[in-house]
Amino acid sequence: MRTESVRIPAASAARRPLRPTFLRAFGILPVLAVAGLAFSPPALAANEPDLEPIDLVLYAQLLETHTRAVPDLVGTRVNYRSLKTSPDWKRLAAQVRAAKPSRLARNDELAYWINAYNILTIDLILEHYPVESIREIGSFFSPVWDKTVATIEGREISLGFIEHEILRKLDEPRIHAAIVCASTSCPPLARTPFRSDTLDANLTAAMRAWLESPKKGIAIDRANRRVRLSPIFDWFEEDFASRGGVLTAITAYVSSEDAEWLRTVGPTARIRYFAYDWTLNDLE
Repeated sequence: MRTESVRIPAASAARRPLRPTFLRAFGILPVLAVAGLAFSPPALAANEPDLEPIDLVLYAQLLETHTRAVPDLVGTRVNYRSLKTSPDWKRLAAQVRAAKPSRLARNDELAYWINAYNILTIDLILEHYPVESIREIGSFFSPVWDKTVATIEGREISLGFIEHEILRKLDEPRIHAAIVCASTSCPPLARTPFRSDTLDANLTAAMRAWLESPKKGIAIDRANRRVRLSPIFDWFEEDFASRGGVLTAITAYVSSEDAEWLRTVGPTARIRYFAYDWTLNDLE
């Protein structure tokens, strides 16, 4: 979620457990159907400067103006009503669609696609607002995660495609703390953009903010030797395998006391998962 930049690939027949398909929407394993040929533009030359496809200053201003940190389960709420009439938001979304991410270096590409996922998710909500949940936009046979949300470099792109065929293949499991599908049980939406030059710190902050919540991140019941986690860690357990598994991977983002417990008791603890609340992360 490879040490090299991943280009937008052709769809494969075999699929992993998917968050943005039937699995998240209806509780069964889906097939993410994406047709078309992969295109493989040349990699960014070593002496060619990285491109900045999105105006991150503008994005930061929009996040500051139209989102709010809240003490409830969602963590960050979005004022969709005010964003819906914002010409600056329309300009930002247009920048995402006009970008050429295949020419970016790896960290630039990773930051671009994280920001793109979050921007295009919000833009999809705005297109259909008001809705109670992002899942209302899709149906059983046409889940929202497989709907086209942009055409980028000539290819139709869905949220599912961004997550599974691009971001997860960049071998960075912390993306699961960074991409937000507009729902209450998602990790809290970061109120600042992800930037290539501070990406590691940005992803670390996202993981910590998510795992700080004992209601949707992690809750440890020491008396009963039980750990309750976000179901995202269940759906994408394989993405953390290269980091020693989920419990080992998350020790870097919890308190020192919790980290020690997870290292010593965690391997024999019972694992449970929170229920997932799909209610929209709306401010109003």
